[in-house]
Amino acid sequence: MMVKRVVFIRCAETDWNRQGRWQGWVAAPLNEHGRRQAQALAHFVRHIGMSALYTSDLKRAMETAQIIAEQLGFEPIPDPRLRERNIGQAQGLTLEEIRVWYPDEYAAFVNDPEDFHLAGAESRREVRARMRDAFDDIIAANAGETVGILSHSTAIRALLESLIPHLETSSIDLKNTSVTTIRREEGDRWSLVTADDVMHLEGLETYTFPELEQRR
Repeated sequence: MMVKRVVFIRCAETDWNRQGRWQGWVAAPLNEHGRRQAQALAHFVRHIGMSALYTSDLKRAMETAQIIAEQLGFEPIPDPRLRERNIGQAQGLTLEEIRVWYPDEYAAFVNDPEDFHLAGAESRREVRARMRDAFDDIIAANAGETVGILSHSTAIRALLESLIPHLETSSIDLKNTSVTTIRREEGDRWSLVTADDVMHLEGLETYTFPELEQRR
């Protein structure tokens, strides 16, 4: 049996999400609201038949994955390649602070979202490459029908662009604990089934963090 369906999950809320601060690789923990989101998510995903759950090794992702794992009955598998984009000196800043403090870098970033990066950061192209490497290894290593991948908004969008040509990810919001599902088609192609599903939250607030390229 081969993997036929992959379920992408964005990690739950942190205080920096609520404040609109870029987190990158910072070890930000979930806040209490985020833990409630993750618990609601866990009750939802236990019914979809995941045979394995892979996760970013960043703190907020690991905490989300552990809450889900309590319902799944198996441990999540951490993979550092599933991390969010490393944003270097912009970590901890809001979009407005980046605009004001680094105007030249911000302009270059917006004009070349694929390859430009701030000092110590990754380009979007680099994120896509490592996410695709992780994805290909995960698919090759699993025989179950459905696999879960818990990651972050920019990283998931970048991977979706690699898997589904011509998909316009700027129109897809990825809120905290949102579920996005893809399906394998003939010829090992992938298609989008659902995007940004947060029905499991049943009224709990959740946030979208727009990427720079969506602000051009």
